Amino acid sequence: MSLAAEATSPLFRLELSDALRSRWLAFTSAAYALVFGAFLWLGLRESAVLGFTGLSRVVLNVGNAIVITVPLAALVATSQSIVRARGSGFFELFLTQPCRRGDWFQAAVAARFVVIVGPLGLLFLLAAALGRFVDPADGALVPMVLRALAITAALTWAFLGVGFWVSSVARTPERATVLSLLCWLVGAALHDFALIGALLRFHVPAYGVFALAALNPVEAARVAILGSVDPELSVLGPVGFWAANTLGPRLVLAVGIGWPALLGTLLLTLAARRLERADLVG
Repeated sequence: MSLAAEATSPLFRLELSDALRSRWLAFTSAAYALVFGAFLWLGLRESAVLGFTGLSRVVLNVGNAIVITVPLAALVATSQSIVRARGSGFFELFLTQPCRRGDWFQAAVAARFVVIVGPLGLLFLLAAALGRFVDPADGALVPMVLRALAITAALTWAFLGVGFWVSSVARTPERATVLSLLCWLVGAALHDFALIGALLRFHVPAYGVFALAALNPVEAARVAILGSVDPELSVLGPVGFWAANTLGPRLVLAVGIGWPALLGTLLLTLAARRLERADLVG
């Protein structure tokens, strides 16, 4: 085991123990169960109007819950990490230990990722097992669940990057909270309204609409989940027709996974560099 891994492993266990002690894991599990249950109950009543039935209706409604809940959970779990550790004096104690700043940062990122994605992974596995029990002949179930889990992990990674970057640039916990909520609103709500407004004001071609939507990791994940249910993306109209016939389902899936993962990596790198150069005391 390398020296970096030897230093990161105890810090990871410390961060994970803190998350368990603060009942973060129980909170995320309960939040996912409640939100997903509400989306399923409400969505199954209406999604047949859009042409989705059976398993595709379930996946569609779970996808709608994912793109709303996961970014918010990731931002709440990360936006206070650095700024609160600086204000509470944690870094003063940390600097007296034989550890690098990067070791703590890697451990914090890994612990948050496990806390957020872990309960979702269990829900997906439970759904796959239940689906196989109900309909053993359905061979598309396991690949669909795996695609949804990969998209969710990439979206979580993206907003982990957003949250840690916000926490690294904010000087107070209050500013970190406001910035994280603004990021969530832009990603989950305002982007849709801005895109619709641009479409109403300007005649944007289909590829332009797709590019503008895909720049938002939430929209990229939503389209990728929708593509796993409806490879033709017919519910998106001309934009879906262009994406399905020009890009294809595989490239749409690659965009939905690759772009959020790349964005999260870039933002985490920026946050780590800022942490290395910042004054951690005061």
